Amino acid sequence: MTEDKIAVIVLAAGMGTRMKSNLPKVLHPVAGRPMVSHLLATVAALSPERVVVVVGPGMEALERAVAPHPTVVQAERLGTAHAVDQARAALAGFEGTVLVLYGDTPLITENTLRAMLARRAAADAPAVVVLGFTPAAGGEYGRLLLGPRGGLDGIIEYKDASPAQRALPLCNSGVMAVDGGALFGLLDRVGNANAKGEYYLTDIVALARADGRACAVVEGDETELLGVNSRAELAAAEAIVQARLRAAAMANGATLIAPDTVFFSWDTVLGRDVVVEPNVVFGPGVRVGDGVEIRAFCHFTGVSVGAGCSIGPFARLRPGALLGEGVHIGNFVEVKQATVEDGAKINHLSYVGDARVGAGANVGAGTITCNYDGFDKHFTEIGAGAFIGSNSSLVAPVRVGDGATVGAGSVITKNVAPKALAVARGAQMELPAWSERFRARHQKKPDPQ
Repeated sequence: MTEDKIAVIVLAAGMGTRMKSNLPKVLHPVAGRPMVSHLLATVAALSPERVVVVVGPGMEALERAVAPHPTVVQAERLGTAHAVDQARAALAGFEGTVLVLYGDTPLITENTLRAMLARRAAADAPAVVVLGFTPAAGGEYGRLLLGPRGGLDGIIEYKDASPAQRALPLCNSGVMAVDGGALFGLLDRVGNANAKGEYYLTDIVALARADGRACAVVEGDETELLGVNSRAELAAAEAIVQARLRAAAMANGATLIAPDTVFFSWDTVLGRDVVVEPNVVFGPGVRVGDGVEIRAFCHFTGVSVGAGCSIGPFARLRPGALLGEGVHIGNFVEVKQATVEDGAKINHLSYVGDARVGAGANVGAGTITCNYDGFDKHFTEIGAGAFIGSNSSLVAPVRVGDGATVGAGSVITKNVAPKALAVARGAQMELPAWSERFRARHQKKPDPQ
């Protein structure tokens, strides 16, 4: 046996009819990433020599998602053995260990796969290593038939099993590590004389035993082996992944005040001594530096937050937001495609998009960078140390110079020189005693009711 060579076949041709979706089942996201991408990332850690994904007809979106890995099409869905056989040409000449995995089982870990590979490399060189598990609530899974010495003699599908066999505790996950030199010869001998009339991959165990080859079982955790076939199972997978991500964040030095209310993406990075208050959502592409305070009900996607920042509550940081160190982003502030440099403050009820806010600048409550003219986006630049008064509109493209001040309520349409004061609003008019006369007129009118 060639111990150091690994190939992987990912079965992903299922239609996923229970998902009731136009999206291929394995492209449904868990923690912001398609299920199959989770699996392929785990596989990559094993440094396989070859990876091939078996897809169904018309799954061009899936083919693009798994690129650069090659795909083969299972035109007819005739069972798992038939699906694996579609990879025959792609694995021609390969004689290491072939891992057979499922694109809708995204939670399996690298450690579990390595345990299977280690068992394949044992002295008895089993032809097939099957990943088994013991579900807490039984279920209609195939059962693993163990020999008197603990080896694996066969697998019986639930529909074909007797009552005694259905009572066996150890179940088949479907995941296998197979001798690549024997795999396709075994598949050639698989028949379909069973309750479903399909070609079962599980039959290769009995065939290998009949050839005098050993077969073995490695037992995995049930939570790793959840197959996602419905929206409810997708939610269950999401819950498991979120629990893992929360645990990892806290183990790496972040404080989550109410962990179950914080939602991460697969690639969220939090620094040390970050404090996250309840009901915070991290979309894909978020990096948060050390010592950041994130208050309740914030939402982040595609952003970088420097060390020592204070964010929220109720702040929204959208893709392209780059925050320097010590930045303050307050309640109901939205930042998009903008750089906010060290020490700048945007504390209340503002929108800053397609902009640069210089170091130490202060953007007052209700300020808007008017970046979109209905056709194109335009840039706003706020200089270092500038002060933007409350309820101001900066109509891009426009620049406010370093140290300049914009008076409250201004609509700025022209550049403001450094250190200047710009005020652009209507002149205040006052009519003496007007309010008193107005009230008197209305008090004389009859009640409309």
